[in-house]
Amino acid sequence: MDRQEDIARLGERIANDDQLAYRELFIQFYNKLSRFVMGFTKSKELTDEIVSDVFINIWRRRKNMEEIKNLKLYLYISAKNITFNYLKKLHRENLADLDMVEIEPQDPFSDPGAAMITREMNLKLRSAINDLPPRCKLIFTLLKEDGLSYKQTAQLLNISESTVENQLSIALKKISGAIRYSFRNN
Repeated sequence: MDRQEDIARLGERIANDDQLAYRELFIQFYNKLSRFVMGFTKSKELTDEIVSDVFINIWRRRKNMEEIKNLKLYLYISAKNITFNYLKKLHRENLADLDMVEIEPQDPFSDPGAAMITREMNLKLRSAINDLPPRCKLIFTLLKEDGLSYKQTAQLLNISESTVENQLSIALKKISGAIRYSFRNN
């Protein structure tokens, strides 16, 4: 249920005080936002607090949900902004440099339907993703695992769409090269 229309319908239902829709949104995005925020904070406790704040703000502002054109992108931008505000409050260095963000890729076994290739291949794929430079890994994760579009990823990270395309291209070349290399060595 990651389609834009389905997410928009959740937003409409939340605007009408539908707590089940709010719960669905929470379940669908909590882990994705947590992985994203963890890349900046490196702290489970702080990440949990920030992601909780994102959802608390959604509920508090539910009457204004119709103003939000893209709820999925809104969630990620809110998470990024709240994260940077927390980091500033804590007098930590500002991690706005994308090369400093370490994001954990989603477990390839979390969706049984997506695990059609062997476990060994999934492990090699995960290893290849983990070996990507931080910026490539962040962009790859947002595009391929979290389902954001090129435009949404560019807006979220304040970079151009061509930079997103270039970074994804680099990521895909490195992943395919690593997987091809590992098969040759077997």
